[in-house]
Amino acid sequence: MRQLPLPFPELPDFSPDDFVAAPSNEAARRWLARPAEWPQGRLALWGEAGVGKSHLLHIWAQGSGAAVLAGPELRGLPPAPRAAMAVDDADLAAEEASLLHLLNAAHEAGFAVLLAGREPPSRWQVRLADLASRLASIHAVPVAAPDEALLGVLFARLLSARQLVLPPSLHGWLLARLPRHPAALGEAVARLDRASLAAGRPVGRRMAVAALGSLLDDDDLMPCSPPAPSLL
Repeated sequence: MRQLPLPFPELPDFSPDDFVAAPSNEAARRWLARPAEWPQGRLALWGEAGVGKSHLLHIWAQGSGAAVLAGPELRGLPPAPRAAMAVDDADLAAEEASLLHLLNAAHEAGFAVLLAGREPPSRWQVRLADLASRLASIHAVPVAAPDEALLGVLFARLLSARQLVLPPSLHGWLLARLPRHPAALGEAVARLDRASLAAGRPVGRRMAVAALGSLLDDDDLMPCSPPAPSLL
């Protein structure tokens, strides 16, 4: 019987056991282990989407008992902090005044604040001068793009999480042709999972090529051009 994929939401798993330590996130891990050394009790993690900022932020929050807020949902005056604070996607704060109030309240209460965004806070486009001044003083630590070894581990873990088993040759073939970015690997695995469920059979190369389409970067996937007619 053909199995149809159901549109269940994919909830991220921020378990410390699922985080992969690598050179690309070493500097961030060192700083997160020493919150007493954060200038003014504030730290920011920055980097492109999918490099592990949110995972690191949640791991730190779990270990420190910090409350986690989402920048796009930050509206009005947040309640007075009762513990350390962590704001994911802080550069997308719905209201700048809310972020400014949170920073001020945490500073007055003596609580640490961890922010995460795609750029260093000093580069965030904000209109409030007071907020811009506070953001400029926050120490920012980059989380770099993963290297090849980490990408391989991430790809394997994403497949395992969905109980997808690929032949070793197909696994390597896909990894060599997919974009070198965690978010793209996640999208690729989601597409493979949907295709496998819809077809009711394991993923093969033909299915993978059809499911992934433009995600794959490989000249031999393009149809060959017909030879030019001879003029002789």
